Amino acid sequence: VSVVVVKYNSMIVPFFLGFSFSRGGELRVAQRAIKLYPSKGATHGHSWVTSNCKRLVGLLRQNNVVVRKLAAAADAVRQDQTLSEPERLFQVHTLEIFQKEMNESEHLVFQAVHGLQRALQGDYRDVVNMKESSRQRLEALREAAIKEEQEYVELVAAEKHQQEAVKSALAQNKTLSMLDEILEGVRKAADRLEEEIEEHAFDNNKQMKGVNVEAVLRVEDDEENGGKRKNKSKQKDVEDDLGLSMLIDSQNNQYVLTKPRDSTMPRADHHFIKDLVSVVMLSLPCGWICSLVGLPPMFGYIICGVLLGPSGLNSIKSMVQVETLGELGVFFTLFLVGLEFSPERLRKVWKTSVQGSCYLSLLMVGAGLLWGHVLHIRPTQTVFISTCLSLSSTPLVSRFLAGGSRGDKEGDLDYSSVLLGMLVMQDVQLGLFIAVMPTMIQTQKGDLDSLHVLYLLAQVLVSLAAVLLLCLLLKSFLIGPYYKKLHAESKGNKEILVLGMAAFVFFMLTVTEFLDISMELGCFLAGALLSTQGHMVTTEVMGCIEPIRDFLAIIFFASIGLHVFPTFVLYELTILLVLTLTLVIMKFVMAVVVLSAILPAGSRHIRWIVSAGLAQVSEFSFVLGSRARRTGIISREVYLLVLSVTTLSLLLAPVLWRVTTHKWVPRAERKTIT
Repeated sequence: VSVVVVKYNSMIVPFFLGFSFSRGGELRVAQRAIKLYPSKGATHGHSWVTSNCKRLVGLLRQNNVVVRKLAAAADAVRQDQTLSEPERLFQVHTLEIFQKEMNESEHLVFQAVHGLQRALQGDYRDVVNMKESSRQRLEALREAAIKEEQEYVELVAAEKHQQEAVKSALAQNKTLSMLDEILEGVRKAADRLEEEIEEHAFDNNKQMKGVNVEAVLRVEDDEENGGKRKNKSKQKDVEDDLGLSMLIDSQNNQYVLTKPRDSTMPRADHHFIKDLVSVVMLSLPCGWICSLVGLPPMFGYIICGVLLGPSGLNSIKSMVQVETLGELGVFFTLFLVGLEFSPERLRKVWKTSVQGSCYLSLLMVGAGLLWGHVLHIRPTQTVFISTCLSLSSTPLVSRFLAGGSRGDKEGDLDYSSVLLGMLVMQDVQLGLFIAVMPTMIQTQKGDLDSLHVLYLLAQVLVSLAAVLLLCLLLKSFLIGPYYKKLHAESKGNKEILVLGMAAFVFFMLTVTEFLDISMELGCFLAGALLSTQGHMVTTEVMGCIEPIRDFLAIIFFASIGLHVFPTFVLYELTILLVLTLTLVIMKFVMAVVVLSAILPAGSRHIRWIVSAGLAQVSEFSFVLGSRARRTGIISREVYLLVLSVTTLSLLLAPVLWRVTTHKWVPRAERKTIT
């Protein structure tokens, strides 16, 4: 017996639902409910309860009869020897589908009654209870949606089987031509192929732990464009079949198709293609204008991203795909940096690079903890922000150094070697920081193990040692024969050489990623290993890879512009300018102090230009900041501040670099650098 309190016309009635199938049972239920709680003006309520009880129980009785008849019909079909095996399975399957439909409909009735009871027993002032009730209803709806989706798929399959049975019956009554027989064989082979390659991803993953069923909106192309397009009905049918629509969940995340059910038909993401076309077409005039006014072209690429991004025209639909393609630009940029950074230069500056990058990071973290103590900010948050701001942009500085100094007089250190060496060590620190981020998340939650930090540090050090050992083995036994083989096979056809170099970059990237070190370090080491083969090899590889790097770098800088929000900067312009200038000056002064202490006496004149190259924030703070915001290490406001300060520091970096090189770089080198 289920008890439900029903309010009807200001009359509170405990409604006893006892679903017995005896004669007159539904009348006794309604009559007892009215007798227990008589009230003035209850005549209408009495008739309403009586009629609806009678109707509900009558429907349930009919449902029970139908279910029994369907079960009997299925047993009769199973015992019918006149039917073929496929026909028998088809009819039994169809009857079971209708039987499941009847049972599920009855279950939904009881589920609705239970939900009404739970809602009426709740307190509208108890928000937590109301939230839990809403969550339970949402879960019930999700389960019902899954079952309904399964039933719909089964009905579609039954309809297909029925059509095949009709075709089979017609085929038996007529003589097939040779072409019809060939097509029939092809159809059966195609059906077997589809069954073999279909993964049943929905059925296989719906019961997995951590999998949630959510409501999504499916947006067709005509709805995105305001409903204006030609041949609407035909194109809609084609796009429905191709699955090229966009899905939007309740959190406003947008999804596009990544792998279709039918893998036999090629598909293209037209949103991504349009986004790439827009970025390339707009980057040309923006970069051209910046070059004409004396600014680096990458400023124009960033402006292009701003114009097309959420703060501008908001025309980029596949932001994640564009940013992912831009990451390839970072990989190839660092590969070319390593290609120009020979092991001799690395051995020359490794001590200065390790000491300088470590001292700068420690000074930044110490200053952050001091300010955090003054402003009462959590240590976890201050350590994270300080570490993010201590990193500098390797792709940006590598573009500054393109064509610049490659060495000074014998015995001295050149600024480009020291600067690139410190940036490489910062990439190593980035890998270490990414490995330590789970520990910071545990600190945020209060379940930190005291030995966990030491364990993570030891793990990263072991990984670095393994990477260095692998580099020694590759240099001794593999790099030389590998390049000679590629060079021999690529005479008259450079695509083998390009493919071989890209494969080597991705191999080193995969190794460092597998060892939980930053992928960027693997790309740099790939270039450094190839640079050991001599100047001829370096020149040939650079000529093949540079055009690819330049194109992907344009996408990368445009993807940075997608995260620049001019309206937020204008709202908080004063505080952002103060924070950015303070940060740039502080990093510049710290770098000058550290380099003055660790550089040899004959090379201290380069500390100014090296400090200018380090006085900005790496674009990887976007990635680290987004991870920290998702895990709760920093708040939304802090994330936007870090994002804006990083962007402004990158915009100020070329100005500081040009001023510094004008004063401290010889005139012969100044033109190529700026």
